[in-house]
Amino acid sequence: MKNTKYFLILRIIVLFAFALIFSGCGYNTLVTQEEQVSSSWAQVENAYQRRADLVPNLVKTVEGAADFEKSVLTEITDARSKVGQTQITPEDLSDPEKFEKFQQSQDKLSSALSRLLVVVENYPQLKSNENFLQLQAQLEGTENRISVERKKFNESVQQFNSTARSFPTIITAKIFGFKEKQYFKAKEGSDIAPDVKFDFKKESKDNK
Repeated sequence: MKNTKYFLILRIIVLFAFALIFSGCGYNTLVTQEEQVSSSWAQVENAYQRRADLVPNLVKTVEGAADFEKSVLTEITDARSKVGQTQITPEDLSDPEKFEKFQQSQDKLSSALSRLLVVVENYPQLKSNENFLQLQAQLEGTENRISVERKKFNESVQQFNSTARSFPTIITAKIFGFKEKQYFKAKEGSDIAPDVKFDFKKESKDNK
């Protein structure tokens, strides 16, 4: 009976000691910050998915314009398809190759959509299409949200990576397999939402 009580007390002491060690070596901090990275990543995915969901209606609306450049629509459709095939999980955020492929596929869709909005300038019937105007406004809002969520994600990754590299937390990170996360790299203003506005009112006055 006494031995049982002794081992119980010893076990509690050992568990308490481990708790202090993990706390002092940053284990709890790493767990909390890694969860924040995953949460931020979920918001990035939601924003990108919202944009992908807009593409079919956008393409369908633009297809109605006579003689519209089909190569632009094909580029957008192909880019969206590639995005759908290039998905990564929170566990993949430490894989440079997978993350780079994901960013490249999203950047290609961004470029294709930007090109579409430039070409639309040559089609007055589209610029007076109510459905297109609504989609354009939604796309503008989505691009802004993507920019914001990417920035928040990068900030959470920077915080996690800094903690994981600091001493003595770096020892804890290596022991428990915490790996540095990848982040979005700015390429030619990729951290700035594309300008998708058109000055329709000004143009209408000029045509009078």
